[in-house]
Amino acid sequence: MSLPRRLAFLLLLVSPATAAPNVILFIADDVSWNDLGCYGNAAARTPNIDKLAAAGRRFDEAILVASSCSPSRSSIITGRYPHNNGSASELHQPIAAHLPWFPRLLREAGWYTALVGKHHMTSDKLAAGEQPQPAPFDLVDSGNAPGNKGGHATWVKTVQQRPKDKPFFFWFASLDAHRGWDADKDWEENLYGPKHDPAKVIVPPYLNDDAATRDDLASYHNEITRFDYFIGRVIAELEQQNALDDTLILVMADNGRPFPRAKTRLHDSGMKTPFVAHWPKGIAKPGTATQSLISSIDIAPTVLSLAGVSVPPTMQGLSFATILADPIATPRKYAFSEHNWHDYEAHGRSVRSEGFLYIVNSRPNLAWQGPADSVHSPSFQSLRAVRDAGKLTPAQADVFLTPRPVAELYRTDADALQLNNLIDDPNYASVKAHLAKAMDEWTEATGDSAPSDLSTDSFDRETGDKLKLKEHDYRRTPAGWDKGASHMNAPGPR
Repeated sequence: MSLPRRLAFLLLLVSPATAAPNVILFIADDVSWNDLGCYGNAAARTPNIDKLAAAGRRFDEAILVASSCSPSRSSIITGRYPHNNGSASELHQPIAAHLPWFPRLLREAGWYTALVGKHHMTSDKLAAGEQPQPAPFDLVDSGNAPGNKGGHATWVKTVQQRPKDKPFFFWFASLDAHRGWDADKDWEENLYGPKHDPAKVIVPPYLNDDAATRDDLASYHNEITRFDYFIGRVIAELEQQNALDDTLILVMADNGRPFPRAKTRLHDSGMKTPFVAHWPKGIAKPGTATQSLISSIDIAPTVLSLAGVSVPPTMQGLSFATILADPIATPRKYAFSEHNWHDYEAHGRSVRSEGFLYIVNSRPNLAWQGPADSVHSPSFQSLRAVRDAGKLTPAQADVFLTPRPVAELYRTDADALQLNNLIDDPNYASVKAHLAKAMDEWTEATGDSAPSDLSTDSFDRETGDKLKLKEHDYRRTPAGWDKGASHMNAPGPR
């Protein structure tokens, strides 16, 4: 597409005079980027998502700002970095009350908005002089029903019962694949097909390849297949209503798989998300994947700009609408991510750019063993047994490593699992210096900080058992709190 034609196409995308697309955001719970079929996982069974990717746009460099449930979702909905959301940078904590949620802006512009499934987002108490914000959603529904506790039982009903005279935005958030493995308990083979065969799952090199781990991974893949099935049901309903062509569908996850060296990690297994966009009337060169970098805080400004709704100055993300028109468009050069408190004390930061990942850790004396649900899992306990026997591989040993490196550097294009730390390699000294400078600029611009009194552990690091503590015993100062970061809108390098 020539430059003039490309610009004309983009104007059509964002022009308020043009009919804006409906939008559905499907969010999986705890799914890593390479656990879908369209990302090359031969053991995955995700035919509906794969079809969306084949007819839409698969993003190969979509990066979360947090690999942690509520902080990730809170940043998606505000378009802000976790530490700029107030105490919401930490698990289960509320978003600063003055910050707008993008579905509320759509609703005020005449859209019908619904959240069905997992919510996990709250607003903090109002400060003196602040006014309560209008509700962001017309409908909030748990999405559960007898025989289905995955949050997606009423997705189709929501599509069917929507007002037909309004554009719509649906936040469809599954509880698949959060641990508990409800899909195993509620499995319906006539709907989802046979359960996954443990013998056929792919075991990452940082896990122990034994029966317990394979069973664990098979149950995880069952959850993903069930998530995919209900996406297919929604697609079929949109086709029945002749609404599919006019609907932008986005499929992603809030964080990495709930296994060691994934969920909460700054490495790709934790922070890189599957991200598929489908919009027959709005995506040029459908079926062409993109390697352009995007951040999860880019979703809010993208949806608002496509809807013709003004993007508020609080949002630090960038619209990626240009990538829908041109898969080689590059609106973003850097993607920053955070590792804050999630069951355990932690403070890590990362920046990705041009095929490199740079990580800094202000708590190197603490292991990054993963969140409590992962630690409590058969997969982690299997690794513990191998560790105690003195038989861990270097990749597996990283799960328990302490002290950790203060800084890490990886070539993600050549080292997809990030097992070869290049931080001391003189051949990459200039890359290290460049990314360290970008990190410093971002830290200063956004008001990030590492308080000395960060929140401490609330679970046992070996067993995943909850410690006998009250919240005030471990909850301390969130990152950026001392800098007033929730009132800072500067995005830093992008």
